[in-house]
Amino acid sequence: MTGGRRERADAARNRRAILCATEELLDRYRPEQISMEQVAAAAGVGKGTVFHRFGNRMGLMRALMEERALTLGESVATGPPPLGPGAPPRERLLAFLDAMVDVVTRNKGLIAALDHAMTTAPRPAKPAEDSPADQDAHPVYTAWHRHISTLIAEERPDLDAELLAHILLSALHSDPVLALLRRGEGHRLTASLHTLTTAALDAPPRP
Repeated sequence: MTGGRRERADAARNRRAILCATEELLDRYRPEQISMEQVAAAAGVGKGTVFHRFGNRMGLMRALMEERALTLGESVATGPPPLGPGAPPRERLLAFLDAMVDVVTRNKGLIAALDHAMTTAPRPAKPAEDSPADQDAHPVYTAWHRHISTLIAEERPDLDAELLAHILLSALHSDPVLALLRRGEGHRLTASLHTLTTAALDAPPRP
């Protein structure tokens, strides 16, 4: 094995160890109680390795969320219907909302950690008007919003698909909803998202 290949293998192994350690810590501690030093110690790597790979706490949480959302993205792109291509837009949309809630339910600590990192990270003094900070900061928000708004537009071109997608996704950043998920009541969120979505898609066109 060449030195380059060994380095790539070591880097990949360190990355997996760091992400796994972060996930385990999030199961036991609140996001604000976890430091990069704790992550490094739990992963068995140097603190400099964590900072070099991920930059800061937000970079680490973003990478972990992207890892957890990867499977959902693959299912949407190439998986079987109704989540994947081949089903009508309405069926795909409802299936995606179900899958999205499942991802969030299984990663409540990660969502909370990401939100904490976003709210505590320094923001630019004057963000661009056409680039909302919250949307750009979330690692999967843009992709999920694009998919939801596209399906809404395919089913009902007359609706404000972009805004409706934002409204549906806003539930993921609601403290009462996250508390509900912590109690194991994700089915309530799924049912309510179905109700809101179906009502919007079935609403008569505005004059």
